[in-house]
Amino acid sequence: MNLALLIPEITLAVFAVLVILLDLGVRQKTVLRSVALAGLVIAGGVTAAMWGGSYPAQFSNMLAVDHFALFFKLLFAGIAFLVILASADYVDKFARFQGEYYALILLSTLGMMLMAATADLISLYIALELTSISLYVLVGFLKDRKSTEASLKYLLLGAIASAVLLYGMALIFGYTGQTQLGAIARAIQSMPPSAVMDSPALLMGIVMLIAGFGFKIAAVPFQMWVPDVYEGAPTPVTAYLSVGSKAAGFAIILRVFFSAFGMPDWLSANWGAIFAVLAVISMIVGNVAAIPQANIKRLLGYSSIAQAGYLMVGLATFGFAPASSVLGQSGILFFLASYALTNLGAFIAVIAISNKIGSDEIADFAGMFKRAPVLALALTFCLVSLIGMPPAAGFMAKFYIFSAAAQNGLLWLVVIAAINSVISAYYYLRVVKVMWSGEAASGEKVPSSGAPRLALFICCLGVLLLGVIPGLVMRLAEVAGRLFAF
Repeated sequence: MNLALLIPEITLAVFAVLVILLDLGVRQKTVLRSVALAGLVIAGGVTAAMWGGSYPAQFSNMLAVDHFALFFKLLFAGIAFLVILASADYVDKFARFQGEYYALILLSTLGMMLMAATADLISLYIALELTSISLYVLVGFLKDRKSTEASLKYLLLGAIASAVLLYGMALIFGYTGQTQLGAIARAIQSMPPSAVMDSPALLMGIVMLIAGFGFKIAAVPFQMWVPDVYEGAPTPVTAYLSVGSKAAGFAIILRVFFSAFGMPDWLSANWGAIFAVLAVISMIVGNVAAIPQANIKRLLGYSSIAQAGYLMVGLATFGFAPASSVLGQSGILFFLASYALTNLGAFIAVIAISNKIGSDEIADFAGMFKRAPVLALALTFCLVSLIGMPPAAGFMAKFYIFSAAAQNGLLWLVVIAAINSVISAYYYLRVVKVMWSGEAASGEKVPSSGAPRLALFICCLGVLLLGVIPGLVMRLAEVAGRLFAF
């Protein structure tokens, strides 16, 4: 075992403890933010330095150190960095608990990194619970009625999803006698197709895995927690949930379903069909339910359900595509990177605006272009990207995923996804219309400190660059996606 390969995770654990200890004696709480950011920079820098190397799996093949894991570790570190920057003004609402807030973000990021690297059902469950428990606490940080209710709902429904997931793992272990993903795959491939298809335990185990992971990525019909939790949680935590938790969920789905159930082809085609159906339902439900929303956080919550549907188009392609194909997998990774920047940018603008006006209602964003032109322009650009319009990153993300799906016989799914993208334009552009043509309730400007403005600038610049010159990130995604090509 080489602990040097786990420096990113160890760094986050050490800095989480350091933040808690400093919180006991430091009066100037901005120091805590700086320390947390430093931990993420170090973890991200070490991860980037490891790119290009070839490293053995650790802890008896329980944790992989491959380009797929490194890609997501960089993504999670970047997400947490931007969320902490964006929280600079918001944390005054829970000033006494800033140390705990930053530490929990670091610990949940640590859990997400482990989720992306896990190659064993046991380590998978431990990493997932480390992430989930941290998020349950973060959702209730405001300690008011809505926040407490959101935290309780998230905890109870998350516990049910975890139980379903764990039971599915137990069924798979009972059928194969293995917990290591590669060993599970070898056990399944050694059996004739008739034996596998006649095993209700294995098939039920796979279905229960899909259900448990479906909760994490907010896919229908496992999305019931999303609108209330998104509305009640502190807005920076909502932003973190919408991109970090979703990216971690898709990372583990990709690794588990490729490594354990990617072969034989008929098996992957079957779970690919399940994801295709879930994609259609998620896109339709998410987009239709978002139309009547009056609260911007609930609207973005239903939007995230629809976005999960678009991403599951990539998962369906992953199931149907030949094992040598890498376009579908790399398309998912590129989509997650562009979605993270886009959704974080939208939420950072919402944080700055709602912090000043004291409301998350869309109607109260009226005339925001006159009061905060930069914030209104940034939010508009990010919403345009969520629609999938050029020159924003969302256009290229959907182009890659839809192209791969069409090339692998899923043109019908691409048509449905394109129609849903048009539907989504209605509620996204409704927010834009309110900001640009609505009558402002006040002429008072909307101020924000330097840290949130920097985070917003990074997000908007990233959305623009990924839309105009996506090549670099797409090449990184292709390298990471080669894990799934034979």
